[in-house]
Amino acid sequence: MMINLPVLVLNQSYEPLAVCRARRAVVLIFEGKAEMLEDGLGHIHTISRTVPLPSVIRLAKMIKRPHRQRKMTRFEIFNRDKYTCQYCGERTRQLTLDHVIPRYRGGQHTWENVVSACVTCNRRKAGRTPREANMKLVREPAPPGNSHFYIIPHHYLSKRDEWRKYLPSNIYQ
Repeated sequence: MMINLPVLVLNQSYEPLAVCRARRAVVLIFEGKAEMLEDGLGHIHTISRTVPLPSVIRLAKMIKRPHRQRKMTRFEIFNRDKYTCQYCGERTRQLTLDHVIPRYRGGQHTWENVVSACVTCNRRKAGRTPREANMKLVREPAPPGNSHFYIIPHHYLSKRDEWRKYLPSNIYQ
């Protein structure tokens, strides 16, 4: 249904906050809590009028959002590394986690020591350091930035070209 289409919600400062459903966005607009910046794919028909479906809305008041610390999960590490093996550079969904300095040698399970690795590279490196295995890291591991753009599901990005001007270009890569 059209009322379930995704709508990008921007803060008063045009910072992306979330994705909501068109039905919720229309309610926010009618209550004066948001304004429509881009209309979507169609209209909602009410008893008295026809309302365009929003695709992007901006809240009327600034919402202060606390900066959350991201949990270190497999998904977040793969996302940080853009589903790329950090040793050979291959983009794949068949990834494993690798400790740059192996845990049995004192390596910690931290953002700075865990990377995505394809199965072949992980086996080749085994329980050694990259230097001992004669392998180089594509990029040094680091904690992800404080960007909140991970809240926007990537499968929406290919369908919503009108969102591009409100989102940083690096999330489309």
